This record gives sequence, structure tokens and C-alpha cells, in this order.
Amino acid sequence: MSVVRLNEQQSMAVKQTSSPLLVLAGAGSGKTAVITQKIVHLITRCGYQPNQIAAVTFTNKAAKEMKARVGKLLGDSSVKGLIVSTFHNLGLNIIRREHRTIGIRQNFTIFDDQDSLALMRELCKKDVDADKSELIEILNRISAWKNDLKLPDQAIAQAKDNDELLAAKLYEAYTRSLKAYNAVDFDDLILVPTLLFQQNETIREKWHHRIRYLLVDEYQDTNTSQYELVKLLTGKLGNFTVVGDDDQSIYSWRGAQPKNLELLQKDFPNLKVVKLEQNYRSCGRILKSANVLIANNPHLFDKKLWSDKNYGEPIRVLSVKEDNDEAERVVNEILSRRIKQNLKYRDFAILYRGNHQSRLIERALVIKQVPYKVSGSTSFFARAEIKDIMAYLKLLINPDDDNAFIRIANVPRREIGATTLEKLGSYANQRGIGMFAAIFELGLEEHLTGKGLSAVRRFGQLIVKASDNLKRGDTLAVLNELLAYIGYHGYLFETSSSPKAAEYRWSNVAELLKWIEKGIEDNAQAEDPFATTVTKICLREMLDRNSEEESEQNEVQLMTLHASKGLEFPHVYLLGMEEELLPHKSSIEEDNIEEERRLAYVGITRAKETLSIMVAKQRQRYGEMINSVPSRFLEEMPQEDLDWEEDRQQLSDDEKRERGKNNLANLRKMLSS
Repeated sequence: MSVVRLNEQQSMAVKQTSSPLLVLAGAGSGKTAVITQKIVHLITRCGYQPNQIAAVTFTNKAAKEMKARVGKLLGDSSVKGLIVSTFHNLGLNIIRREHRTIGIRQNFTIFDDQDSLALMRELCKKDVDADKSELIEILNRISAWKNDLKLPDQAIAQAKDNDELLAAKLYEAYTRSLKAYNAVDFDDLILVPTLLFQQNETIREKWHHRIRYLLVDEYQDTNTSQYELVKLLTGKLGNFTVVGDDDQSIYSWRGAQPKNLELLQKDFPNLKVVKLEQNYRSCGRILKSANVLIANNPHLFDKKLWSDKNYGEPIRVLSVKEDNDEAERVVNEILSRRIKQNLKYRDFAILYRGNHQSRLIERALVIKQVPYKVSGSTSFFARAEIKDIMAYLKLLINPDDDNAFIRIANVPRREIGATTLEKLGSYANQRGIGMFAAIFELGLEEHLTGKGLSAVRRFGQLIVKASDNLKRGDTLAVLNELLAYIGYHGYLFETSSSPKAAEYRWSNVAELLKWIEKGIEDNAQAEDPFATTVTKICLREMLDRNSEEESEQNEVQLMTLHASKGLEFPHVYLLGMEEELLPHKSSIEEDNIEEERRLAYVGITRAKETLSIMVAKQRQRYGEMINSVPSRFLEEMPQEDLDWEEDRQQLSDDEKRERGKNNLANLRKMLSS
């Protein structure tokens, strides 16, 4: 068996099994080691069989990694029967075992988002092309009710207005339909077992004997129904260990309840609390800044991260004129630091509050040919509308690209269906030519006739005309004319969930055209600047598609602050530390600054060695340049540890603190005037 050295607090958390335990695990404090070591301790020292222990977390990836670690420590054969899964997988297993008592047949169906949307459309009697935003809003409300353990009759009784009453009645109809279809949805995987345990003591006792010890990871992310399930599974004895960090609770928007930490003390008066405060990730200055910032939030349990690593470099606050400059600055810095300090691209992470912020960064990275990976969200190049336009561009520079041809032959719809494409493809294969070339051959008429033949030839003529125009005219004007002719803007409105979503997708198309325009300028000396630009962007796409294991890739990491939780990087760039961005405008309006502060705390504690914070004086929002104000979180951080780029004089700590406050005050005054 492998041996892992634990510090005093970690060891205490592992050995405490006689009462319910809350492990407050600060960022980078080795919580996964505690959970895996505790499972080993329960099996080897406390007499538990592997099949009497369950460990639950929130993602399949985390569950898989946890089980692999335990298998490595004990040997795979020694952990047979051990349950390591997500909450929802555990709930699914309970439903499968107890389906008769629940009243559903064994071969029940699990509805995904699309299934639920289709059912709600049917209940609302909406046609196929109806605006989906209303339906999604109702489904989100139903999901919230289920997570709060509210059944349809309760939702109806507690409705505050007509809209809520309508949603509650649709909840009732939706529930009836699921029962008739012998189906459950994703939220039911927690709701149904929880209600079963509440209402059936025999089944509840059966599962008490089945799961004698429960471990819960990321406990701060549990919602009401998940916490209730934990209580019901563990009973009055409370044979459990929950591991979490109230300072990293950043998912209230999807139902997470940080107050569940407080409820533990009320529901289990003999609860023990162990704090993991030694951080193994970051240097001292970064931890100090994170501690000072998060101290502005109220705390049920106080904790303070510390590290035995060196104090580290000052946290740089880099001020730029606008968000375009922000992207250029960050990419140039990465290129420079990589060479000067002999670093890898994967040593760098770029973090931001919202997905929309990645567009300019991706453009700058592509132009500089820096490899990167977007994690936790959709890359700019992976968006359907970008793939569509790229397919048009590929076909314009290479008519033999069959993949591009197939993608956009019927986008937007132009009566070129699957049967037509199959016949065209078969003929092209016989002739040993591309599908586009096959369009113009007389021999095609023996395989394809009528509307299908007319449609593909009209499409062929469209591409030929656009290609000819590109050789003679303004590239961007030709591309805009092509998009207008095929009606791509209208097509986005037909196929998007809402007008807002359609406009966002169209803004992505406009952004891509800017990339093309900039690329043509940069490649002006090439024989064909347009083809060179498209080829370079296609190379980026190929790198995305051919990506191997993440750990093997030497790529700059791009992700939102939410997606970065649990990860760490040597050098971090935190973008857009400005009011209405971090903290976000909606959170300011809803008076939810505490969660935004936790989000900033998560971003800061991702950095191991250096942290650079970007502030733009102007930022593009809603189609226009708007003045930005530095985030209040910068003022809350220890000024003596911040290195404001605009002031590189050698100052005392007190002078730095005062100068930092003055910098913020002056910048705000300048922008407000």
C-alpha cells in the first residue's frame, strides 16, 4: 500500500470517525488526499467493508479520479463494491433498486434537456419553431422547485403572481406526463430518492445498513435536496465526513446553498470541525491578498490560509486603454515571458468572468500563432455559426473540401437534403472528383434530377460567383454580400432559442469577419492574403480537433473563473477586474457581492507563482465603448502587495497602501468627469 504523508490537521480529519465531521478545506490544502486517505483508513483500521462506504462529488471526472487514487493506495481488487460517484449517479442507483416501491417500471427513461424541452413545448402547445426562451425559463423554475423539494401542489399554493401560478400548473402537468411516460428527469434523480427516504422508514433503514459511512466532496455546492438526501442516508448517528470551503461557494445561480454549512451544526449538535489551512499551491503574497480580500465576507467559521513557500513577487495591476489592448498585452507578455524565463505555454492561464471575454483573447492568440485551449465552455471556433462561416470560407479557397461542402450545402435551407447529397456523393466517388466539381458535370443528370439537381447547381453558381468576386473586389464587402444573399442573419433567428441568443451568434460572425479583415492586413505581402488568412485559422481548428490528453498539451489555458475552480497554474492573468464585470452588474443589482468576492478569491488562489490583474479604462459593451471603473475588490486587497504599473517608484508599505488608494480614486474621478 502506498503511503501519503499528511500534516497534523489532515491526519486529524482522517482519523475522526466517532462523530459527524466537517472538514473546512481551504484552496490548495489537499482535500482530495484527505478523502482518499479516509476511505483507506475506514477499510484498513475501522472494520468497514468497501461496499459499506460511499463517496459522492459533483462531476464524473472528480469521481473517477478519486476512485483511481483509492485503487492505487489499496490495490484495485481491495476496493470492489466501493461507491464513488456523483450525487445523481447515486440517486439513479437508488431508483433502480427501489423502482417497485417508487411506482415506476424497471426500464424507466431518463429525460435530458432536449426531451424536457420537447415535452414542455407539447404541454404549452407551441409549434416547433416557437421561441424557446419562455419554455426554458419555465423548466428552470421547475428545476429550482425540485431542488428545493417543492412538489407541484406546494408550488401552486405558494405562487406569488400569475406567471408563477402558470409555471406551477405546468409543473403539475409536466409531472403527470413524466409518470405516464415512465420517465424521470435529471432533478428527479435527487428528488425521488429523497422523498422515498422521507416517506418510507423501512427503505430508509435498509439504506442505512447498505451505506454505513458517507463522504461528500465540495459540500458547499450542495442544494436543499442534496443536503436532505445526505441527512436521510446517514441518519441520527451522522456517520459522515463532508469536505468543503464556504469561501469557494460560487454556484448559487444553480441552486447551491452555502447555508448548508450552518445547518450542519443545527442538525448535528455533536459535529466536529477540522480546518485545513496550509496551502500547498501558492506563494505567501498571493495567499495574504486572498485572505485580506475574503475577510470582507461574513464567516461562520474563520480560517486563514498559510504557506511555507516563499513570499513571492508583487501582484501586478496592469492598466490598459481598452479591451483590445488587454488581449494584445496579455498575449505579448506570455510570448516574452515564455522565452525569457524558459517556460511552457501550459504554465499560463487566462481567467475571465464571462465567456464573451474570450473572443478578443482568442483572436490575439490566433494572430500570434500561440496554441491554446478553452476549458469549461465552448471555444469560439467550436460554435455552430463559426463552423458554418468557416465552411463557406474553406469552400471559397478550396472547392475540393468535401467536409466544408457537406456542412453548408443546406445551411441555410436550400432544398439540398440527405438523399440529394448521397446521390451527389456517390457520383463524385465514381468519377474520383470532389462533390463541388461533380455539380457541373453533365453525367450527374443520370443520377440526380428535378429539384435536387437544380438546388445543387444554384448553390454551385453562388460559390463560383462569390469566388470570382473575391479576386476582383473588396474581400469583406464580398463576404458580407454573400451572407446577406443567403440570409444567414435570418437563419440564426429561425434556429436560436431566443432573439437575444440569435444576436449574440450574429455578433460572433461579425467578430470572425473582423479576424479575417485583420488577417488580410497582416498577410498583405502574401500571394493571396485572403487564402493565407483562412488557412491559418483552419490550422487553429485542426489543433482543436486533434487535441490529445490535456496533460500532454503545451497550450495556454483559457477559462471562466467558475471553470477554474479546483485547478492551479504557475502564472495567472485575471482579466477585467472592473466594476460591473467583477463584480458583475447583475450581482451588484441583486446585492450579491459576497459571491462575486468569492469568485475573485477563487481566481486569485489559482495562481502558484505570479498573478497579473488586468484593468481596462474602456471596454466594449452592448456595441459601444463604455468607460470602466476599477473593481472595489482591488481596493480591498492589501495595497502594499500590489504593484501598480503606473507607479514603479520604491515606496514603503504605508506609502504603497496610500498610493494604491489614490490611484483608484484618481482613476474613478477621471472616468466620471
